[in-house]
Amino acid sequence: MYLQMERWRLVILAWVVLAMGMSAMAESVNKSASGGLFWSTAKEEGDLVRKAEADESAAAVLNDEDEFHGGFSSLDGMLQWAIGHSDPVKIQETAQDVQRLSSDELKKRHAKMKELMEKLKMPSDAQLMQIALDELRNSSLPMEDRHRALQDLLVLVEPIDNAIDLHKLGGLAVVMGELNNLDPGIRTTSAWILGKATQNNPVVQKQVLELGALGRLLIMVKSSVTEEAIKALYAVSALIRNNLDGQQLFHAEAGEVMLQKILRNSSIDSRLRRKAVFLVADLVECQLEIRNEAYLQFFSTPSFLKSVVDLIASTDLDLQEKALFTIKNLIQLGSTKALLLKDFCGLDGALERMRLQLQQLMVEEEQAEYAIDVESLRREVEVLFIGKLTKVTQVPT
Repeated sequence: MYLQMERWRLVILAWVVLAMGMSAMAESVNKSASGGLFWSTAKEEGDLVRKAEADESAAAVLNDEDEFHGGFSSLDGMLQWAIGHSDPVKIQETAQDVQRLSSDELKKRHAKMKELMEKLKMPSDAQLMQIALDELRNSSLPMEDRHRALQDLLVLVEPIDNAIDLHKLGGLAVVMGELNNLDPGIRTTSAWILGKATQNNPVVQKQVLELGALGRLLIMVKSSVTEEAIKALYAVSALIRNNLDGQQLFHAEAGEVMLQKILRNSSIDSRLRRKAVFLVADLVECQLEIRNEAYLQFFSTPSFLKSVVDLIASTDLDLQEKALFTIKNLIQLGSTKALLLKDFCGLDGALERMRLQLQQLMVEEEQAEYAIDVESLRREVEVLFIGKLTKVTQVPT
């Protein structure tokens, strides 16, 4: 009991000292701010020097205040800060007062300190997600608050563990429900959340697939609202990346046909086309790693190959680079015919025109480094293409 009482005395003293430190800091800031206003009216050189010194003093105090608002790693750190900002004489007097407190008074003070600590305690990410989900479940929630709740979830689901917790809280179903909201902004953010939650997260990928979100997201990719389509395709990519079950569902939903339509439509926002062609590259690479081309026959058809090769003629260098990376993977498919790439798609001519374009860009200082990197990839594609073409054109001796 004695040890417990002594511990309470130390806790109470720490909080009192902390309060004294904050009070001293506030007083210093007020004085410094007042001094700054006084010196700002100075005209003489001596006054200007004193003004500079006052400003430096105020800045130092404000820096201390920033340190406080930035938080402390422990109660000990907080206490050390408070001691440094308090009057030593007052600290000694306070310590003596605390020592004179009776057992009942110590209990009352400790109860108040505990209550204050509870109020100051920050909620966990899971609790913050629960608050946002409770708001989203409220059908009468104003649209502005609904947007805000989704934005909160967008930040909170980024850590893998938080994304897993979201499903435990019933949150994935709630967010999926918002994919059908009449407001395109709500639908867009909801798709974005699902994309973030499933990215590189097999556990959440499985959960979202089981809840049937892929079909709805594929429909959203066709939206006339550009941002909605982009975020929906982002979510689709994150959902099926390195996930064979997801890729099977994607092919069952004719996802590759949707990708081809995006690639062939030059009027579509280039950001959507970049995501589409990169998803093709990712799907092909995944199947090459497991040596299973069963779902990739469509990617080797003449029309699809041409839709990718034609992207090399784009004026968007980022899109061109992603197209090259995709072609590099497609060439490695056993079902991709080298003569088809040459005669029907005109890959050899497209690569040569791109070489000339990149040569011009290398002269420009702003794009030179990037152009050199893309040229390196272009040559790599050219070597693979020529190698595959040589194998089929060699005459047996």
